[in-house]
Amino acid sequence: MANEEMVDWEALPGAQGERNGSTAGCTLFQGEWILDNEGPAYTNETCHFIEPYQNCMRNERPDTGYLYWRWKPKNCDLARFDADKFLNAMRNKSWALIGDSIFRNHMQSLICLLSKIDEPVDIYHEMNYKTRTWYFSSYNFTLAVIWAPFLVRYDTFEGHNTLAEPNLELHLDILDTKWTTEYHKYDYVVISGGQWFYKSAIMWENNRVIGCHNCPDDNLKELGVTEPYRKALRLAFHFVSTNDHKPFVVFRTWTPDHFEYGKWYNGGVCNRTQPYKEGEYDGDPTDHAMRRAEIEEFEHAAKIGVKNGMQMKLLDTYHLSLLRPDGHPGPYRTYPPINDKNKKVQNDCLHWCLPGPIDTWNELLMKMVIDDDDNLGHASA
Repeated sequence: MANEEMVDWEALPGAQGERNGSTAGCTLFQGEWILDNEGPAYTNETCHFIEPYQNCMRNERPDTGYLYWRWKPKNCDLARFDADKFLNAMRNKSWALIGDSIFRNHMQSLICLLSKIDEPVDIYHEMNYKTRTWYFSSYNFTLAVIWAPFLVRYDTFEGHNTLAEPNLELHLDILDTKWTTEYHKYDYVVISGGQWFYKSAIMWENNRVIGCHNCPDDNLKELGVTEPYRKALRLAFHFVSTNDHKPFVVFRTWTPDHFEYGKWYNGGVCNRTQPYKEGEYDGDPTDHAMRRAEIEEFEHAAKIGVKNGMQMKLLDTYHLSLLRPDGHPGPYRTYPPINDKNKKVQNDCLHWCLPGPIDTWNELLMKMVIDDDDNLGHASA
């Protein structure tokens, strides 16, 4: 699956976010995955907060090698997640993770890591559990995930004529109030866009349709995905960087999928059992364009944020996640797994097994937020 043209991650220009380069040669988001005999910090037996679709152990994934890798940043080490240190630092504080189902995946990882010290209680959830709040009573610490997959307002409706007709409308100049009305409540906010922007959609600005993505109406301009995503990010970042409320804000970059031989809807699979080596696979070109838009818009907003007394940092998980095709549920998203070769199996090659590579994201967050380290260089765009 290797690409013919590889990206030189260090040679290409990229944003440094709040930091101007790396310190002492350490770049947290460049490095390699190395074997780790110690294994994961939790299992499906020690943590009961894992969503069934990501519970690869319970769903009888036969291989376990994916559990025994650690991220080794270039020229430095990344400490294991210290739940006691994290919770003590976050006493009387609150966090919100704002985005799509990848953040739900991310939150469950964080809860599993923290629940070894203090068992949280569910104090709020919507009927579909997409927005949910947990409370760690021993530390008066609140952790919420807020469902806002586009960051901007979106409307859904039934298709009128054909199954191919888009049933999604995005308002690129109006933020999703689901998160903006809650923003002021939190001391720490982690935000991300995501692959929902790949969906077919009609785009609106100034109360009029300006085009669409992947829709059958030839009368509408095809806008693609990068520019709508850039506009949504720009609006969200402007809200954050100029807001009177000034939490500690982290933006997490694009999450790659690892579908091979198709996509989720037409038989794509992810059956690799080891990480990629550097240069073995470079990812999807559109993913790179989306991530480049993220970094450019973040860097612009971070400069404004700094002038307004904001702390804004970039959690650049793209490259290290790209190297982990082995970390997804694949066909092991249900129990029992479907072993009948004649039955259609929908693989999940986007979300992450728990435990799994996504636990590293929380180790990076701890390094950035709790340790307040300057070693925040990242792989270039």
